[in-house]
Amino acid sequence: MSFDRRIVIDTGVLVSAAIRPQSIPALALEKALLHFDVCISEETLMELEGVLLRRKFDRYVSKALRHDFIKGFRQRATLFVVTGDVDDCPDPKDNKFLALAEVAEAELIVASDPHLTNMHPWRGIPIMPPAPFLVGIR
Repeated sequence: MSFDRRIVIDTGVLVSAAIRPQSIPALALEKALLHFDVCISEETLMELEGVLLRRKFDRYVSKALRHDFIKGFRQRATLFVVTGDVDDCPDPKDNKFLALAEVAEAELIVASDPHLTNMHPWRGIPIMPPAPFLVGIR
């Protein structure tokens, strides 16, 4: 299914959604998947896999279920090729989300990382945590 609306979700929100299926980040992801094209790049997907498969999350959710989450997310998300660089974020590791949002012409970014949320709005793109996204975006 394709929508006319695009959104970028940072790794922190996705990891929280994966390990706590009833959490606000999980509800935000569910809403995003129902109403938006959730945008990913190879770089954001690689970060998700690298973080979510860390041993420290074994006590929350089995590795198999985390693999399933990544596979399902990859199937539902829309892949964009990001060729340009952005260096606006104080944490250079978060610039990949800004670059993706720019290339995808995203309507907004949902993030739990303060390096990103403190930049709200960035180049006219709102950046908000999961809870305000749940209540404020239709």
